[in-house]
Amino acid sequence: MDRLHEIKKPRDIVNVMMSKDEFSSWMDLKVVSIEKGNCSLSCLIRKEMLNGFSIAHGGIAYSLADSTLAFAANSHGYQSFSIETSISHLVKVNEGDSLTSVSKEIHRGNKTALYHIDVYNQQSKLVAIMKGTVYISKIVW
Repeated sequence: MDRLHEIKKPRDIVNVMMSKDEFSSWMDLKVVSIEKGNCSLSCLIRKEMLNGFSIAHGGIAYSLADSTLAFAANSHGYQSFSIETSISHLVKVNEGDSLTSVSKEIHRGNKTALYHIDVYNQQSKLVAIMKGTVYISKIVW
């Protein structure tokens, strides 16, 4: 099998993306699962992720969900880029909490795709919900 075909596997695509993603490295994101159209990631909330209220900055849950969206969308083998996202924060997240994000591909067309991402804490409590739309380019991974 040549390198071009190897890179098209969802896990290989995520590995390439992560190798260049300093922010996800800083967050210490772990891939729980990856398959075409779906992804699950996890991270541990550290002190440097807290805001002035001593709870996790909202950008942390957003970033976790955004990376989950990116990996799920790109897993089909075509470079995809978010064009619209929205998030609802449901409960506070504390230092030491472990977050897990789970994506679901809702619709995939020729040019755009829609995803739903749930973020849970270690007690399986839903802490955030994201909806994301991506543009699907013709650039092959």
